[in-house]
Amino acid sequence: MKLNYFRTICVGFAFFLICAFWQAYDNTIPLILTNKFGMSQTWSGLIMALDNVLALFMLPLFGAISDKCTHKLGRRTPFILIGTIAAALSFVALSLVDGMQLSNISAIAKVDDPQALAVIYEQEKSEKLITPDGDAFVLSEIYTEEEFTAIRSQITNEIGKTVTNHAYTNYVVPARQAYAASVTRNQVFPLVLFVVFLLATLISMATFRSPAVALMPDVTMKPLRSKANAIINLMGSAGGILVLALGMVFATSSVKNALMSYTGFFCVIAGIMLAALAIFMLTVREKRFVEEREAKEREFGIADEVNASAENAGKQKLGAAEKRSLIFILASIVLWFMGYNAVTSKYSVYATSILHKDYNMTLIIAQGAAIISYLPVGIVASKIGRKKTIIAGVIMLMMAFLSASLMNSDSPTMLMNCMFALAGIAWATINVNSFPMVVEMCSGADVGRYTGFYYTASMAAQVVTPIFSGFLMDKFGMRILFPYAVCFVALAIVTMIFVKHGDSRPEAKKGLEALDEDMD
Repeated sequence: MKLNYFRTICVGFAFFLICAFWQAYDNTIPLILTNKFGMSQTWSGLIMALDNVLALFMLPLFGAISDKCTHKLGRRTPFILIGTIAAALSFVALSLVDGMQLSNISAIAKVDDPQALAVIYEQEKSEKLITPDGDAFVLSEIYTEEEFTAIRSQITNEIGKTVTNHAYTNYVVPARQAYAASVTRNQVFPLVLFVVFLLATLISMATFRSPAVALMPDVTMKPLRSKANAIINLMGSAGGILVLALGMVFATSSVKNALMSYTGFFCVIAGIMLAALAIFMLTVREKRFVEEREAKEREFGIADEVNASAENAGKQKLGAAEKRSLIFILASIVLWFMGYNAVTSKYSVYATSILHKDYNMTLIIAQGAAIISYLPVGIVASKIGRKKTIIAGVIMLMMAFLSASLMNSDSPTMLMNCMFALAGIAWATINVNSFPMVVEMCSGADVGRYTGFYYTASMAAQVVTPIFSGFLMDKFGMRILFPYAVCFVALAIVTMIFVKHGDSRPEAKKGLEALDEDMD
């Protein structure tokens, strides 16, 4: 019994394009909302939670709908095709609205321009503002107009290195965002239009996420799903790394580009999504792949008792012990996503405001570490079990976030990169095994429905955590982010202890398989 790696990679292009989109979305949308629309972290978190609100009902809905789909392309492929095209077009339209708002704040759009700084000072000098650390200040009590307009985003430190100016991020950025907020209140149409296109993009993505993820177990025998899921996650990380590398090319994390136009960047991301879709459509034959998987499962004596057909979807019932395990694994998913998504949805803002570091490079290192880990993690899980492997990953994630909470702008960049590398390995360890644990409890006919359960749990957390963490960041300062994440990740260890089902079943070996599982 051996995994077809090429086929799994081809199936993984659906997840590649999904992760490419979400990497761009998570990194840029919070910056647009805070820098161009002047939103607080709480309101930015609320907008960032919209996709997860939609996902709460759309992912299980479209997972179940795809279970019953009888299209000639298969159960999942039609959703992936239509959803990707719609999402790519909506994403490009979203960038055009971003350009509209940029025109509205054109008076302050040039970073380090004394005239732009003078406009900001004149309007905001008497207002009560808040630094990224949560300290209140009045601009006119700290700077004269002449002093304020002399502040630059970057300065040369004592060793001759160009670094972000603390005075700029602590005082200019809050004042500039307050100006943007006042413009948004007076000209609300661009914000309304931005939210409309954002919703169109998110709805399009939600229609095919569950079908895309459910496709892997559809075409993969159960004992091989952790290994296959490692490949799928590897493909997703590759999509994320590509977007982060493009972010470095476009310099999206540079303080000088805080008010850049994202049209070119978004168009490239949409092009990558469509290119990945083309590869997927040319290489994946869903119906044939499913039939071949079913034939092999019958050959090895591990076929589902309930046939994986649309007619049998929803007929399998779990026992009481299995239900308890399902509830605890879903609770664990909620908790570690509460911690992890708080960091991913706020890190671009945190890195630029607190750490004064390039978030693209840090996240590339995290993704790179994850890619290196995916295959070994899948192999380890097949030896010691998914539950033990996940608990080890959760502990590593907690330690990475705890260490990151102690760092500041003076901490060595290499140290932060090491902590995020550990977080990447930890997240790979969790991700490779948690989804297979959920779908292991169901029949092939219900994979879409159980995929919906998995994503409902993760998205429920991602609805709450951007808003809640954003509220705490507004109230106590941005440095609360990593301690917040540590608390929720630690709780996930407790709930995982009570999970008793979902580990891979022993492989039924026949003939030479009894001597060597690779001789097939």
